[in-house]
Amino acid sequence: MDQEEVQVLSLSAEETQNLKDGVNLITVSENEKYVVYKEAGSGEYKACLNKCKHQGGTFMKDIEDGSECVLKCTKHGWKLDVKTMRYINPPDSFRQEQLVPEITEDGRLTLNELRPPQPWEQDPRERLPLEVGEVKVTYFTHACMEFNFNGTLFFTDPWLTGPAFSRGWWLMHEPPSDWLERLAKADLIYISHCHSDHLSYPTLKLLAEKNPDIPIYVGDTSMPVFCKLEQSGIKLNNINVLKFGVWFKVNDDLRFMIMMDGVHPDMDTCILIDYKGHWILDTVDCTNPNGGRLPPGVDMMLSDFAGGASGFPMTFSGGKYTEEWKSQFIKRERNKLLYYKTQVVRDVSPLLYTPFAGYFVEAHPSDKYVRDTNTKNDPAALNGLITKYSPDIRTWTPRPGAVLDLQKVINGDSDYVTDPPPSAKFMKDRWDFDEYVNKTNQCAFDEIFAYPEWIPFYFKWTKFCNYNLVIRMIETDDQFEPIKGAYDFYVDFSGPEPTFPTERPSGDINYLEMKNRIGVHRETVKKGLFWDDLYIGFNNRISREPDTFHYQFWNHMQILLKVKQPDWEGFLRDMKAKNAPRLDVWHPDKLEDISGTCPSIPNGNPVTPKPTPNGNHWGRYIPIMASAVVALAAIAYMARTRIS
Repeated sequence: MDQEEVQVLSLSAEETQNLKDGVNLITVSENEKYVVYKEAGSGEYKACLNKCKHQGGTFMKDIEDGSECVLKCTKHGWKLDVKTMRYINPPDSFRQEQLVPEITEDGRLTLNELRPPQPWEQDPRERLPLEVGEVKVTYFTHACMEFNFNGTLFFTDPWLTGPAFSRGWWLMHEPPSDWLERLAKADLIYISHCHSDHLSYPTLKLLAEKNPDIPIYVGDTSMPVFCKLEQSGIKLNNINVLKFGVWFKVNDDLRFMIMMDGVHPDMDTCILIDYKGHWILDTVDCTNPNGGRLPPGVDMMLSDFAGGASGFPMTFSGGKYTEEWKSQFIKRERNKLLYYKTQVVRDVSPLLYTPFAGYFVEAHPSDKYVRDTNTKNDPAALNGLITKYSPDIRTWTPRPGAVLDLQKVINGDSDYVTDPPPSAKFMKDRWDFDEYVNKTNQCAFDEIFAYPEWIPFYFKWTKFCNYNLVIRMIETDDQFEPIKGAYDFYVDFSGPEPTFPTERPSGDINYLEMKNRIGVHRETVKKGLFWDDLYIGFNNRISREPDTFHYQFWNHMQILLKVKQPDWEGFLRDMKAKNAPRLDVWHPDKLEDISGTCPSIPNGNPVTPKPTPNGNHWGRYIPIMASAVVALAAIAYMARTRIS
């Protein structure tokens, strides 16, 4: 199938003549809004849909823009430079898809949209009748569903035990008690992306012990979903990477295709399942699934709904970030998300919609502030909006162990869901905090941190450079209070290699300050992990000047770090061989000191003691290290240890 060019707007010759130089906002209807940029003096045009790439917001003129070519999204403040069709907030980030402008012989301006063929239109199949009980959908927890297609068991995103994002997220719902046995019997598993609330290594570790050969399918993202599998030590022998937009046949009746996200194509994916011509669309966490082009009239649609899956703004301080501002911002953003999801569901118009992939809780006592502040959307509220505006769309707010019968939905039966027995546990009230948190905090005692040179070694390994940014990293206990043996240092990324000043540089330099829980921070460094655990897991506290989101920095640290972790064994050998400076105090006295609270309370108000400050500022060791490096031929050392 060839790409289709569709005319979406035609202006008369008079309307075209009346277009002013610069930005023109044109509204035909609520769903037909356009941006036309006319270059002064040249008669050349650029055009796009008046629709933000992020969550579909409408652009308006930015009153702060002196160039008069910048638009601002009314939803989240993203800014688009229409002259270049690039977003400038977030800076250095995305491009806007353009329409094709044409001037006809009679002086009319037409705008045409290039529409690639939709992948689900390839190899169409007849919609065959189903029997009651032939397709059953069981909710387990969060984003994990079991689809039973006439005996073929298809699981999605099994996070069923342990935390996600280090120790920041914990399961809200108690999965069925036999979850492991059922998961191990699956015919196939789809994992949407590498975030740990979808790719759960604690879950997969238990699965691998029972069935390491189970087929697992992922999309061909530029950041491989299983990029850390070897490092995890888990043996899974049947991982399959599929190209986007291509049907994969499971059997004569069942096939599926994986599609990418329009905002985060390097990581996020969604899936379309076809059973006998009946479609189930699971958009998971995609902000703009398949670039906003989705199949209409599917039988069932599932998507995230909750919000709150970020450290912003709960973990930010300084400037405008008062508690009142955070509260109002979170309230507005959750409402925007509700209406955005409602619109997406209405556009797809499924027979039934299910909100999922948002059932997590900041359960650890040290995260009580985040738990109280980070309010999330109620799935029933979203389903209520959908019912209000699209009463023909049925909805399902799932409970663990509940089973939906797809044919009963198609029939219009009222009993399409079978709930678990009343005795079944619904909400979790206990989590194995110590097992996981202590394992993370043990990293604070790793010997590599005895040598201050771990700082340049690690940040040169990240390969992030040539960006106007200085960060200050301050290690703390779990309550973000000072702790014995912590590091406090600066990193300047403005040059071709990071440098490490002893104080904050002056001048027009962007500044980002992070207080990081020492255990999570050192685990991230030691294992070469993405910084999601720090940021999405609420494991740091952030302030910044100016108040700007540094897309290039976070995109690099959260997606573009090397797959292979730093060579810390080689680092230690070199440190010992050259008798490098080593600190006397580089970790807390004992593991319990890191918590800064009572770890025995499963839920409640922790009491925060005030530990005695005893920090290690990187700058104090510059003179000692400099002399040692010179004496021991640092140039040769760097040549041996440079990572390509």
